[in-house]
Amino acid sequence: MKGVWIMEYTIGEAAKRFNLNISTLRYYDKQGLIPNLQKNQSGNRIFDENAITCLITIECLKESGMSLKEIKTFIDWCKDGDLSLEKRLEMFLQQRKAVEAQIKELEDTLAYIDFKVGYYTQAVNDGTEQYVKESMINPRLFETVQ
Repeated sequence: MKGVWIMEYTIGEAAKRFNLNISTLRYYDKQGLIPNLQKNQSGNRIFDENAITCLITIECLKESGMSLKEIKTFIDWCKDGDLSLEKRLEMFLQQRKAVEAQIKELEDTLAYIDFKVGYYTQAVNDGTEQYVKESMINPRLFETVQ
């Protein structure tokens, strides 16, 4: 097709874009995590739009707590086409729940840090912890363990 330009990246450019080591991208390729990764005439890997989209998915799933083995299963399901749509949907629904739980934990951590910021701000303003200890209640003392 005339006039169609496809963005391609070298392995170094792709590594830089995703803040990964080149060896990591080679490992992903060897493990089959980047299907249909093309190579140029010199045998160098070329990262086209499909490979970049795949890397975005891999990095997202890793950030959400998935192992590379689980990600490989997902990639294999993608190769199965429409036959695996329900499996892929279920996987993303489960990952969504996992991320929501991570967010809740981080929100709880942030709330405690905010408590400590308030505590120490008041102590600095007073020049002592004496009054703060008596007036501020630590919210974690009253949490129930689930």
